Amino acid sequence: MKIIVCLKQVPETNDVTIDPVTHNLDRRGLAGVMNPFDKNAIELALHLKDTTDDVQVALLTMGPDDYAESLREGMAMGADEGYLLSDRAFAGADTLATGYVIAQALKKIGDADLILFGRQAVDADTGQVGPIVAEFLHQPQITYAASLRLSGKNEVTAERLLEDTKQTLVAQLPAVVSVRSELNTPRYPTPRNIQLSFEKPLTVWHHDDLDLDDSRLGQAGSPTIVTKVYAPKPVKRELTPLTGTPTEAASQLIKALKGRQLI
Repeated sequence: MKIIVCLKQVPETNDVTIDPVTHNLDRRGLAGVMNPFDKNAIELALHLKDTTDDVQVALLTMGPDDYAESLREGMAMGADEGYLLSDRAFAGADTLATGYVIAQALKKIGDADLILFGRQAVDADTGQVGPIVAEFLHQPQITYAASLRLSGKNEVTAERLLEDTKQTLVAQLPAVVSVRSELNTPRYPTPRNIQLSFEKPLTVWHHDDLDLDDSRLGQAGSPTIVTKVYAPKPVKRELTPLTGTPTEAASQLIKALKGRQLI
């Protein structure tokens, strides 16, 4: 069984700005870390590897050369190999263009039984790349999985945790699954595994290594434009204390609500 975990390196800060030219997040000069939700996806893959015979776990990411640090971290956790998609032609990509390149890379790797994503990336919070990849690959998808198990030779069963309900879904493999942080607690790399991670294969693919349509890459293939990122301004509200007995306070509350036509 081959499991591929797609991950992202995100800025190690909340102080990000928008590039006035590209209208994308400006990551220049910002230190990067692995997206925390992606560690839950790696942990799930490693759990399946620990409990199932003949499972190989590969990692895949797209970005500059320093994104290899996150791949090495994942391999130190226990993944077997990593793939880095790195080319200036991929720069400025939104979720659609990113999903396209990742899907083409997954096709080249081939024979993946299960493709895992974290719930979302903490820098953009869209949660779109996993579903986009599933659509490009024409594979079933499950999002917001809070549990997942192999329930048959070629199927998985997942519990999908939503705001006020749970769903139990069964998907035939190959499939794409995005997981929630409630799924597990990611393991820490041991010093020995950190050392061994530098002996594991890390493949770097550039533009010419993949079968790509240039009109679907980078900014040219990105219909999404972020014009502004800002925090909502705090709204000051008038507070009116309720006094007297509970009955008197209740009467005051009812009167105030009627005055505002809320009841």
